[in-house]
Amino acid sequence: MPLTLNQKDTGYRGIWYYNQPSGDEYVYKYSGGLGTYCAKHRPFAVYRPEVEKTFFCYGGTPVDAHLKHTEEDLNGDRSFARNRSGFLLHMISYFDHKTRQVPRPTILLDKNTADAHDNPVISIDDKGYIWIFSTAHGLSRPSYIHRSSEPYAIDEFEQIDATYRLNGEERPMDNFSYMQAWHLPDRGFINFVTRYKDPADRTLFFMTSPNGVKWSEWTRLAAIEKGHYQISICSNYKAVTAFNYHPDPLGLNWRTNLYYLETPDFGQTWQNAAGEPVEIPLTTPNNNALVRDYEAEGLKVYLKDIRLDPQGNPVILVITSKGYESGPENGPRTWTLLQWTGSDWHAHPITTSDSNYDMGSLYLEADGTWRVIAPTETGPQPYNPGGEMAMWERSGQTWKRVVQLTQNSTRNHTYARSPVNAHPDFYALWADGNARRASKSCLYFCNKKGNVYQLPETMESDFEHPISL
Repeated sequence: MPLTLNQKDTGYRGIWYYNQPSGDEYVYKYSGGLGTYCAKHRPFAVYRPEVEKTFFCYGGTPVDAHLKHTEEDLNGDRSFARNRSGFLLHMISYFDHKTRQVPRPTILLDKNTADAHDNPVISIDDKGYIWIFSTAHGLSRPSYIHRSSEPYAIDEFEQIDATYRLNGEERPMDNFSYMQAWHLPDRGFINFVTRYKDPADRTLFFMTSPNGVKWSEWTRLAAIEKGHYQISICSNYKAVTAFNYHPDPLGLNWRTNLYYLETPDFGQTWQNAAGEPVEIPLTTPNNNALVRDYEAEGLKVYLKDIRLDPQGNPVILVITSKGYESGPENGPRTWTLLQWTGSDWHAHPITTSDSNYDMGSLYLEADGTWRVIAPTETGPQPYNPGGEMAMWERSGQTWKRVVQLTQNSTRNHTYARSPVNAHPDFYALWADGNARRASKSCLYFCNKKGNVYQLPETMESDFEHPISL
């Protein structure tokens, strides 16, 4: 089978995935409809006003796999998704804001894995060409970069043989994990990425490229003990990242602490939020990039989102909990904003939910409104990832739920993702799935008002309207 497929699909279907069986009533450490997973993959959608379209990607699955994912057929089979080769398809589509329709999505490639850690991310350059970065989970599988053959078009993509530099040596850019791809006008790409065993289990890097083909030297940002997870964002003035760390010898399930780095000159120098220089790579837990010592508080830290306010100050969204295992014993799982005020970090609790892997997006609007869209309400599989989606808004220093977006669902909704330059009519994208047994997974989006739409699972025409719920 050729790598680049460029085939039209018959509808919108997300991948179902699980990780780490837990041997209890919750079945897995995390699982469910993970087509927009994970928080360290960014972004999944981009709005372009030039064509009035929101382009998006997601982890899809073949139609025969989706048909098999029924409660009657599976009979509790938990090995189906993991054992089937060629389960994850990299999918691209768009929402047309003029016609309010979506086309049949394009199947870019079969990733030859069932692992949702290999989900794609999307970026769009100055000329309108769409770039898809196909990630890998560690070193065992290759990564790929594709670019659309025509601007603002999803029908055909070409593989890009990109190279980067590491330790002064040019190498093929054919393996990267947790890619975060940002394109800035007249500057090119600014990406954050993770490599395994280089030297930490998960080492954080930063890189740039004017054209997506030739990439800069990969700059090591942090390699503390067993490594890190990070989330990033960029403005026209700086690129920023927030990350936790994995203590040695315990590893990623004991992720803790919160760190922050920014570069005002696109990677030449790095500093903390106060503007104090930081020597990279960071290699010890106690350093001047530390935002909060959650390790001393006995708390785990799960990264969700990061934004820059109108003054350019960072705002970081996390969940903290007492442990990695599912269930009420490790509660409360507290959604917390950490905001740099210009002189100090302030922590603001928003609400609580029932899983470390509940994931949502933060919105800092130009009119001063702050919002979070996340699965904070208890769903049909409590204490598993996701639940019922809700929209929260800040009033003063307190938060209130203003809309419950979904209710009476049969599958948990999870991983709400905000598009770059989000349009009010396509404000968040997510998927659903049964979090305790393999199931089908549908895809959804909402508008800023809180109306929810399902992307058509089966399409009879080349273009169709999403289904209003």
